[in-house]
Order: sequence, then C-alpha cells, then structure tokens
Amino acid sequence: MNRQAQAAVLFLLGAAVLHASVTDLYLRYVKAGLQPLLLAAGVVLIVTALATVWFEVREHRTASAARPGKKRAGERDGEEAHEQEDGHEHADTDTDTDGHTDADGHTDGHGHTHREPRIAWLLVLPLLALILVAPPALGSYSAMRTGTALQAPFGYAKLPAGDPVPLGLVDYASRAAYDHGRSLGGRRVRITGFVALDHAGTPYLVRMALNCCAADAQPVKIGLSGRIPPVLRPDTWLEVTGTYTAKRTKDPVNSGIIPFLDVSAARPVPTPHDPYDESWNN
Repeated sequence: MNRQAQAAVLFLLGAAVLHASVTDLYLRYVKAGLQPLLLAAGVVLIVTALATVWFEVREHRTASAARPGKKRAGERDGEEAHEQEDGHEHADTDTDTDGHTDADGHTDGHGHTHREPRIAWLLVLPLLALILVAPPALGSYSAMRTGTALQAPFGYAKLPAGDPVPLGLVDYASRAAYDHGRSLGGRRVRITGFVALDHAGTPYLVRMALNCCAADAQPVKIGLSGRIPPVLRPDTWLEVTGTYTAKRTKDPVNSGIIPFLDVSAARPVPTPHDPYDESWNN
C-alpha cells in the first residue's frame, strides 16, 4: 500500500468517524460524553491524510527537479564505464548477498520491482464495516447472560415533581435494592427499558449501563410483577408505571440483587435516542 493509498484510507476513516460523531451512530459504540474526542480524532485523521498527500507531492516535485536532463553521448559512455569500474562497490552498498535492494525493498539486483503485499488492503475492511454496518444496541441476549451491574450509590437525590415520577431504571433499582424503597416515598414511578425473559418466562425490564463504550456494557435489571401485558417479546421497549414492592430475587449469573416493580400500566415505546444508560457510574 503506497502513500497515496494510505492517505485515501486515512481520509475515509476520518470522514467516517466525523459522520458517526455528528449523527446518532456513535452512540452504538461509545457513551455520549466521548463525542468531542471522536470529533477531534476525525479531524486529526483527515488533516494527517491531507498532509501525507502534500508531502508526497512535494517529494515527487523535488525528485523531478533534481533529475538531470539528457546527456551527450560521450558523457553517457564515460559514466557507463565509470559505473562498470565501480560495480562491486555499488553492489556492496545497495544490495545484499542475494542481489536484493536495501530496506526500501522496491527492486532487486536484476531490476525487478517488488509490489507491496496485497493483504495490506484488508485494513480497509474495518472501515467498510464502520461505514456500511450500523450494529444494533446490546439487548436481551446479552442481558440474560451477564450478571447485573447494580451498585450501591453514595446517596439519593430528591425525587422530581410529577405523578408518576419519571425515573431512570438504574436510579429506581438502586433505591429499591439498597434503600428498600424509603427514598421513593410510596410514589408512582415511570420507567423505560427493554424486555428480557429468563428461562422460566419471568419478565425483566433492562437497561445496559456504560462505563466507557459498548464493549464494557453491563445490564441493570428489575423484575416486573402486577399488571404485566399478557404477551411480551424480548427486546421490545416498554414504558411501565408502578410502585415499589419488597419483592426481589438474585441474579443467577452473579447473585446480584434484582428488585421488582409492581406494574400498574405498561405501553410499548420506540427505541430511545440513546439506548444505553450512563447514570450508574456518574
């Protein structure tokens, strides 16, 4: 892969990163707070590609300007004779014992050109995947095979006004699991998450919590009881309204606490703008 090809790949990669950063696509890979770093990375890649092309053009012009013009026949013959006398010296400095060139490796002793390995173009495949394939957010399959990431908080903020109270799933789960619902004050809450079912068919509402990026996403789960819809499909997003219940269970994967919510109403909703929950470690 020559420098022009390298510059083209860098430019396309930078453009793809910028495109993902200014749209919702980057949220499938990293948390929202990393958007400025992605924008900066995309700009750096594009500037590097343009600088690579500029240096390559300048080097080519410099080499062309330094190249001598046609010489007279006598001068040409004299130089050829001189080259024959110094043939051994050139061979020692420019080629190895096998007649190949030095570290540049472009030609051998016989004047044959060595091409760059074609396998280098496989570097383009991740770029094509980034441009053409938008991976779905992690869902119920990953959630039910990973232990809950619920952690005890340092404290509990005052609940906002409203009835029902709009509350994040992680916030409710921590209040229900570690504060036993005391900070909820018996109020109704409204929570959004996607559905996951265990082997026994028990429904859970889940949000995947991010620490940095989708690769380290872990689920936070709450069980659903009460007026549950008769038909639930995994990965369907629901908005549920209900109240605290002391019912709880242990996650079979890591024995973590899974609190429950007593559901009074539920309705399907579209997938949110940001499917991941970042509040658990803030």
